[in-house]
Amino acid sequence: MAELHPVCAPLAFLLGTWRGAGAGVYPSIEDFWYTEEVSFTHVGKPFVAYVQKTKDAGTGLPLHAEAGYLRPQGDGRVEMVLVQPSGIAELLEGAVEGCNLKLASTAVLGTASAKPVTATERRFWADGEALCSSVAMAAMGMELQHHVVSEMHRLP
Repeated sequence: MAELHPVCAPLAFLLGTWRGAGAGVYPSIEDFWYTEEVSFTHVGKPFVAYVQKTKDAGTGLPLHAEAGYLRPQGDGRVEMVLVQPSGIAELLEGAVEGCNLKLASTAVLGTASAKPVTATERRFWADGEALCSSVAMAAMGMELQHHVVSEMHRLP
């Protein structure tokens, strides 16, 4: 395996594959429970690849997926490029401090058939042996608000 690019060192706490459970809420949908698997990988270049997929906790059927790249800037700032098969693409910027990465959208684009999403905020933080993730979004004409949160553990 390639050596981690030095600019990616602040994101090393994310590396690996994580699996766990989460809960989702939003005014336009029913509350739901899900399982989540997230992978953060690198190839020695100045970015970290990200892949996420969720399944319904009760049925095991797929719910959501997304993929993208974290692009650390070397001074604590991090950019993220993210795409979803629902037709949404997000550009986010933020910062990593210790084991806490906070990002906010600078642009959210959608295809003609995508549901309207106008803003997102994402957070990843390590808490002991767990990696937690949360997403807030402004969608369907509503203001930015909490949508999902999960707690995952690194797979061996």
